[in-house]
Amino acid sequence: MRKALALSIVAALPFAGAGCGEQQAVTVYKQGQYQGKPDKQPWDNDQFKGDKPTWEKAVKARNSGQDEYARGAGG
Repeated sequence: MRKALALSIVAALPFAGAGCGEQQAVTVYKQGQYQGKPDKQPWDNDQFKGDKPTWEKAVKARNSGQDEYARGAGG
């Protein structure tokens, strides 16, 4: 019985010590500097090439296609 207890304690030691090596993850922020990716306007892409009025027209057309009454199914 003592051998089994000693063996189980010895087998549990690596699992008990595994949590001791964990380090906290600390984020360091630089004051006044945004460290993420730069934001772009939604119309600055390959499709619209910076043309805001064309982008607005495309958004309005998409939105009108999602309106059940405008499509005639709003019965």
